[in-house]
Amino acid sequence: MGDPKGFLKTQERELPSRRPVPVRIMDWKEVYENQDPSQLRRQAGRCMDCGVPFCHHGCPLGNLIPEWNDLTWRGEGRQAIDRLHATNNFPEFTGTLCPAPCESSCVLGINQPAVTIKQIEVSIIDQAWANGWVQPHPPERLTGKTVAIVGSGPAGLAAAQQLTRAGHTVAVYERDDRIGGLLRYGIPDFKMEKKRLDARLAQMQTEGTRFRAGVNIGVDITWSDLRSRYDAVVIATGATVPRDLPIPGRDLMGVHFAMDYLVQQNKIGAGDVVGSPLTAEGRHVIVIGGGDTGADCIGTAHRQGALSVTNLAIGVQPPAERPGHQPWPLAPTLFEISSAHEEGGERMYLASTVEFLANDAGEVRALRVAETEYLDGRRVPKSGSEREIPADLVLIAMGFTGAEPDSLDEQLRVPFDDRGNVDRDGDYATSQSGVFVAGDAGRGQSLIVWAIAEGRAAASAVDRFLEGETELPFPVKPTDRALTV
Repeated sequence: MGDPKGFLKTQERELPSRRPVPVRIMDWKEVYENQDPSQLRRQAGRCMDCGVPFCHHGCPLGNLIPEWNDLTWRGEGRQAIDRLHATNNFPEFTGTLCPAPCESSCVLGINQPAVTIKQIEVSIIDQAWANGWVQPHPPERLTGKTVAIVGSGPAGLAAAQQLTRAGHTVAVYERDDRIGGLLRYGIPDFKMEKKRLDARLAQMQTEGTRFRAGVNIGVDITWSDLRSRYDAVVIATGATVPRDLPIPGRDLMGVHFAMDYLVQQNKIGAGDVVGSPLTAEGRHVIVIGGGDTGADCIGTAHRQGALSVTNLAIGVQPPAERPGHQPWPLAPTLFEISSAHEEGGERMYLASTVEFLANDAGEVRALRVAETEYLDGRRVPKSGSEREIPADLVLIAMGFTGAEPDSLDEQLRVPFDDRGNVDRDGDYATSQSGVFVAGDAGRGQSLIVWAIAEGRAAASAVDRFLEGETELPFPVKPTDRALTV
């Protein structure tokens, strides 16, 4: 390491400042300001010569974290991005969106705040883009083999870039009007501006990847037709079936799934005209679900001018510090304050939604909620604790239950497992020869870093299927799990 005593000289964890709340809720730009280069180098220098870097195990991609931390401390940005790209196709995506399980397993985190791995990562790629170090890498030769990738989220894009660079002719199909999947329409701009995505797509096009937006496989083209046109097919459609809340009043006007709300705002941000858009302006907004999607809804509602924002979570409030049953290097469940939570609103835990209440026009006017109690391991509303919360707009952000089965089941005849995911073996292959699955469609709802890792691994499996061997890395198996409990 460049500074073996760096973690002793700098013990505090420093991150770049977030823009002031009154300023940032007036626009849709990313919330963080640029970090002082000297502060960044100090933080990179905290990465210790720990012998066994558990951050490698915490990261599904196996990112070479100590190496590019050291190079950042030395000021060798060009070498740092080379080491970062060696394991991660899209560090700008993970650097802005990943919850950083690597930091939970950082050895320094045993008795100090962990190294700011995620911030160092995004700083490396930002410097690389600014200096023109991110260049296309077209293949030296073409194999003559063709691959169709269905879905253009992080798993599909990672698989596409790997297979294109291996020399295959790759076409990415996306049913939306623009490429990017959830990166395009599910992530608000204040978390990741779309210029990051557009720059990477331009690189991939120059390398030879072909994009086909606005094509719904199973409707515009059948799955069987797709199989006959290509030598291999990768299913990377994600886990897009939202978890519903089937209680009285669910069909009232003003009760929507979170993704319907977020997609509309992202389309508006892209300059599209959306008829009768969902908006929080002048409304009392309730967000049901305490995860990242719920936080995205909260931040969006603030920027749209909501009168109030209340976030309901059915479970207990997580602890602020690592609990004893989730020791290092496991990834603990902690109470987190995201940028959206900083911007206002109320967070309520142990809140069970019992009923959506209507006004005379058939619109939601309030929620009847009760305190959650645990009976025989089940979370149920506590009798006698009901109360009403005013609501003009309710957003259900309770996660996703799996991939959409309709056309896959009827046309492709691939089986699904008992969790609602496309079934696959240890090489990402389905029961249909030449058909593979990567990302949330096969794994279930997960992290962006897992999606990229699975896209890279599935690309390796496809390359081996087509060529008999592969030089592409195979970072994770479908059965791999992070250091979690």
